[in-house]
Amino acid sequence: MFRYFGFGSNMNMTSLRAKGVIPFASRRAVLQGWRLRFNVQHFFRHEGGVGNIERTDNPADKVLGVLYDCPDEALPSLDAMEAYGHGYDRITVNVDVDDKEQVSALTYIGMPEFIDDACLPTQRYLNLLIEGARSADLASEFVSHLTEHPVHQPDEYPLFKPPAGDFPRFDAAALANQPLYTALYGAVFDMSGARPLHDYLKIFFGGRDMTLFHIKRLDSSDGNETLEDICHGRINDAQRHYLNCYLNEYAREYRYVGHFDYNSNCNSNLTPRKE
Repeated sequence: MFRYFGFGSNMNMTSLRAKGVIPFASRRAVLQGWRLRFNVQHFFRHEGGVGNIERTDNPADKVLGVLYDCPDEALPSLDAMEAYGHGYDRITVNVDVDDKEQVSALTYIGMPEFIDDACLPTQRYLNLLIEGARSADLASEFVSHLTEHPVHQPDEYPLFKPPAGDFPRFDAAALANQPLYTALYGAVFDMSGARPLHDYLKIFFGGRDMTLFHIKRLDSSDGNETLEDICHGRINDAQRHYLNCYLNEYAREYRYVGHFDYNSNCNSNLTPRKE
């Protein structure tokens, strides 16, 4: 078992479970002499900045969060989801738990090359923190701080349309054989020419359809969305809008190379995307 101090979206149990981590127990915890920031730039521009902690050694500064007792087998998944070594480093900190004891715990801190102090969190991201903080019964002043925090204003994206021309169709098996290709909501992209910041995503996204991955990170997710929902077009307006943002960002970062066919996964017809 290992202990993990969650201070960002991982205070939200639904988000944590979506990352493959089901803790044994959770408790309120405080990291003294540090402050919460949102200055780790996300891989994609519309997602703004995500959570980080900075040491100040000022006793007046503190970061509120949740201490989780986690099974050892959850650590590789947590490392992967937190982009350990590719955006975040993993460190050990001492946190105060329920004003009763101090314990050591793992947590993640932004790597210097990914820090941009101009970044702001999105409303989606803040909503995850607010829900997590409320569920953990953290201090109301902290929840108010999150609620009132300025947010990133993303671009308005046009409805994504694949480029004109004849492109091949991929099913899950064909995609898996292309380690530098990734799929999203019916579109397949080649990541081989992506900027160095995306080197980690070439490994994480490569050969996979990422539609369900992104849907489960919406602040409205209950963690129960399935591939069947995607196959049958059971996508609501918020999910469709979120995926369209990502389709535009994928098209900005990667090269469109084909259509992803969900039929082979679901043995049913996919409801066409609204275009």
